[in-house]
Amino acid sequence: MVAALDNAWLISHPGAQVQFRYRISKDCTSVGRSPDNDVVIQGTENVSVSVHHFEINRTADGFRIRDLESTNGTFLNSERIAECELCAPATIRLGTQGPELTFDLSDEIPSAPLEATQVIPPDIVPPPVTGTLDGFLSDAVEQSRRARARGLADQTMTIMRDALDQALRHTGRRFRKVIFALAVLLACVSAAAAWRIIGLNQDKQAIDRKIQTVEAELQQAQNRGEADRLIDELDSYQDEGEQLQRALLYRIGAHQGDFVTNEIRLLMAEFGSEVYSVPPEFSERAHHYIEQYQGPNHPLMERALGESASQINAIQRVLERNHLPADLAYVPLVESALEQAESEAGAVGFWQFTPATAKAYGLRVNSQVDERRDVLKATQAACRYLRELILDFGAGSSVMLALAAYDLGPTRVKQAILKNVQDPIKQRNFWYLYRTRSLPPETREYVPKVMAAIIIGRNPHHFGF
Repeated sequence: MVAALDNAWLISHPGAQVQFRYRISKDCTSVGRSPDNDVVIQGTENVSVSVHHFEINRTADGFRIRDLESTNGTFLNSERIAECELCAPATIRLGTQGPELTFDLSDEIPSAPLEATQVIPPDIVPPPVTGTLDGFLSDAVEQSRRARARGLADQTMTIMRDALDQALRHTGRRFRKVIFALAVLLACVSAAAAWRIIGLNQDKQAIDRKIQTVEAELQQAQNRGEADRLIDELDSYQDEGEQLQRALLYRIGAHQGDFVTNEIRLLMAEFGSEVYSVPPEFSERAHHYIEQYQGPNHPLMERALGESASQINAIQRVLERNHLPADLAYVPLVESALEQAESEAGAVGFWQFTPATAKAYGLRVNSQVDERRDVLKATQAACRYLRELILDFGAGSSVMLALAAYDLGPTRVKQAILKNVQDPIKQRNFWYLYRTRSLPPETREYVPKVMAAIIIGRNPHHFGF
């Protein structure tokens, strides 16, 4: 059994964008999108992956898998789990529609096709050893050639490093020359890669400075024509930035910026509307509301993450079943402070439905019963309402516009947009509407407040909860 425990593997799904094979050699192996995990889920597939999603613990008797309170859940053989025994072979999925991994026990290195590979992560298994003096070096060089042939030249450093690690496990005299050769080659490649990373970061900083300048000018724009010209300029810089970020070496060496802004960008990607830059004013308002939740509204957020966590989790499950972002479960926190009290406008319940809206989306409201107070039934109605709003406001940033419409009402949002914007494409672009102040002030505050609640809900420890 001990030998089997030493040959446990996590293997990417054959159709995955990023292919890898990871040997589980530690007592605790963490998986998630953050770089500090043992297994980092990269590429566009990680939109449903939490910062720290799940971990695998090795015991004397076998393995156990534990979900790390991930937003979208961990599924073992299609069943959502919190913690349970992990037996090979098994399929692990991160989120309902997220990437899949295979857990297996094998004395040999499992195969993983490289044809679809775009990135070889640092934990990829090194080239197989041929057993000859030149085996390590020739296998590593051959794999580097194959990578370059596929347009993956940036992977040379990873391949050489892994080959060196494999060679170091064989300390016999006959391997000293190849270890030295690999070490020299790795040092040269590392120096070249470091120089390139510096250049990429300088390029990004230049683009970001241009974007900051344009954003500042947008704040002072005197008319719609000037604002449109500046936004067109901004879009061109964002396109440059997005192309730069696709470079593997940039992803390896990039410096992380403001945490909240990065989380907003990640949420936008999960909402299906990835964006390179977020308006500074929007980030500033999100920061403001996070500080409110850390300060005067701390008891509310503490309750949402504590005694009301089971209700939030139940709402998330309903949203997921309706194929909506689970993070929208924090909308009721902003709407009602998780209270059932009635507002001055007659809205009741977590989702603050008026009688007319509640009835329109299937809830019973009469003198005998008020289903707005039933959290699960009200959430089901909210899903129908949100789906309709998302479809009504089109593609792109439609989730953000749906949030705006949920707050203000779709009719009033449409009236505000039509009054200020004639271009039908721009009418569907939340960030254009936000930058040009085409949305009412109340809505311009509501959306970053919801984002602030979501960001804390996803990262409670980061904010002291």
